[in-house]
Amino acid sequence: MPELLIKGGRLLSGTGQARGDVLVSGDSILAVGEGLEAPLGARVLEADGAVVAPGLVDLHAHLRQPGSEVAETIETGSRAAAVGGYTAVVAMPNTEPAIDEVSVARDVLALGRQACCEVSVAGAITIGRKGERLAPLGQLAGLGIHLFTDDGRGVQDASLMRRALEYASDLGVVLAEHCEDESLSAGGQMHEGAWSSRLGIPGQSRLSEEVMLGRDLALVRSVGAPMHFLHLSTAGSLEALRRAKSEGLPVTAEVTPHHLTLTDAEVASYDSVYKVNPPLREASDVEALRQGLADGLVDAVATDHAPHQAETKERPFDEAPFGMLGLETALSVCWTALSDRLSLAELLAAFSTRPARIARLDVASGGRQGGAVAAGQPANLVVFDPEASYEVERARLCSLSRNTPFAGRKLRGRVRHTIYEGEPVVIDGEARR
Repeated sequence: MPELLIKGGRLLSGTGQARGDVLVSGDSILAVGEGLEAPLGARVLEADGAVVAPGLVDLHAHLRQPGSEVAETIETGSRAAAVGGYTAVVAMPNTEPAIDEVSVARDVLALGRQACCEVSVAGAITIGRKGERLAPLGQLAGLGIHLFTDDGRGVQDASLMRRALEYASDLGVVLAEHCEDESLSAGGQMHEGAWSSRLGIPGQSRLSEEVMLGRDLALVRSVGAPMHFLHLSTAGSLEALRRAKSEGLPVTAEVTPHHLTLTDAEVASYDSVYKVNPPLREASDVEALRQGLADGLVDAVATDHAPHQAETKERPFDEAPFGMLGLETALSVCWTALSDRLSLAELLAAFSTRPARIARLDVASGGRQGGAVAAGQPANLVVFDPEASYEVERARLCSLSRNTPFAGRKLRGRVRHTIYEGEPVVIDGEARR
């Protein structure tokens, strides 16, 4: 692979930004500084006006393979991720079959080795994600799997979850919970509130999330094992998280771009592109999530990228599946909405260094993600222009699916280049493979 020079960017570090160049050789950063010369035969990428930062890491992506390759594959999903600035994603296990045994996990990991970004895997907590018997956590952990979740469902049996936490503690892995008490959410198609009443659509109470979160925090307090909470969506959940962290409980949490920017009022169109689980909440919840991210309570932004075929999302609202796309637009969506309250460095930390640490893909854990833009570090980088703007066009998406809620919206900030293991996989916003 020829050497690569990223020229004239603003290099992001813990102390701020400084103008400079980045010289990449092989899969690592060779040198950083102003006025670096491109070696003979080197490729040069212009970064003037853009920030060079560690590549983004998504803790929560549905790549649909195996089982639903008509909606997404590891190849297309990773390409979408790269266009969005991601150099690593964690693939959720709610596939068909579920990632609940070694053979399935090995297949997904093997496919990921040919992808445009690092594809890590989350294993299922229970067999088939049915919440009845624990999956072979030890065997899956032996493959290097660090996160386990039944995402798409919460583990309903508290005793089983307690046992899973005990096993996870012994194995040194982390359980990631989709907080949903199904006795409180059954039949709910959107957030339960004024809009669900007005529209005549069955609602899902915020209590469904908050009750299970409270239960799991109590289990963490008892067992002492760490837990990560997926796509929290309510102000009450963040209050509970704040209390738990003030106690010193070993917990982390993520929020999604759509819960940071959209409300249940969007459902007034009856467009099922806005149907997601947990549902879009009220404006007060959106404000609480934004504040939680700004003050550091929320650890990470994760996409919950959930592709679906057009023919399924175009069904009547109550019949359509939950989920929306996120990988290609996530950083721009959040920068557009949050640049008035977070610096770009703060936002990127929630997109890169902190999620890398949670997934144990960071350099300190032996991985290659989330490292500093410095000599000797892995060359997994994003070049992001915070002043560029663009309109989201469904036809230009790399995903096999088109269910984005942001089509037609003008966003501020755009990924210019993505470098994965020293290779430019996105140049000037276009995927190269």
